[in-house]
Amino acid sequence: MAEQTSPPAIRTSPTAPTAPTEDKADSAVVRDALAVGVAVGLSGFAFGVTSAGSGLSLLQTCALSLLVFTGASQFALVGALAAGGNPFTAAAGAFFLGVRNAFYGLRLSQLLALPRFVRPFAAHWVIDETTAVTLAQPTRRSARLGFTVTGLSLYVLWNLTTLVGALGAEAIGDTDAWGLDAASPAVFLALLAPMLRTGTERAVAGLAVLLALGFLPVLPAGVPVLVAALAAPALLWAQGRRARRTAKEDVR
Repeated sequence: MAEQTSPPAIRTSPTAPTAPTEDKADSAVVRDALAVGVAVGLSGFAFGVTSAGSGLSLLQTCALSLLVFTGASQFALVGALAAGGNPFTAAAGAFFLGVRNAFYGLRLSQLLALPRFVRPFAAHWVIDETTAVTLAQPTRRSARLGFTVTGLSLYVLWNLTTLVGALGAEAIGDTDAWGLDAASPAVFLALLAPMLRTGTERAVAGLAVLLALGFLPVLPAGVPVLVAALAAPALLWAQGRRARRTAKEDVR
């Protein structure tokens, strides 16, 4: 590695103007965005097969991808239905998983600063992948490009592979025999794992897994997911209590 002879450039926020020399090349942004869009979009095939195997029609399966377009929530919904869960309980679990996208939107609206007439359409593409690509960009221009390319490529490919998966489910037969019943948790874990960067986030995820597995044998399908959502407030409460106790001891 060559010896660095000048101080490193300071990374600027996407909301701040930057010099042209600090802009990330458009080709690099497009390459990264397409890589994410293609890699995740292909898993729509697994969703299409799983959804059809859970008893949803072709129209219902495709409508979920077109109108909901948030993979973890879609998998949670069809997974709960496949396990015999109440449709309302399954929908509630999917809804709570999708709520996180609203918080993503609060952050991205500041970074992207899109025109008002575009925002309702852009909101449909606010998901884990578009958020990750957008936040990784150094300027507003590259953030907008990354968001657009990721959202467009992922939306188109996800819906196409959903259709192919739903149509091919009949030819595949029993999805359990092929191991496709494991596609839902596998894809969800693949999306979640890279986001767990701190000890607190890993602890929340671990506690959520324990709660879900612990209540799985005794609660109706779909309800353990709702119980697992209590992991975050429970851990934050415990940390706050410990911090207050530590503060009191320091005062003494």
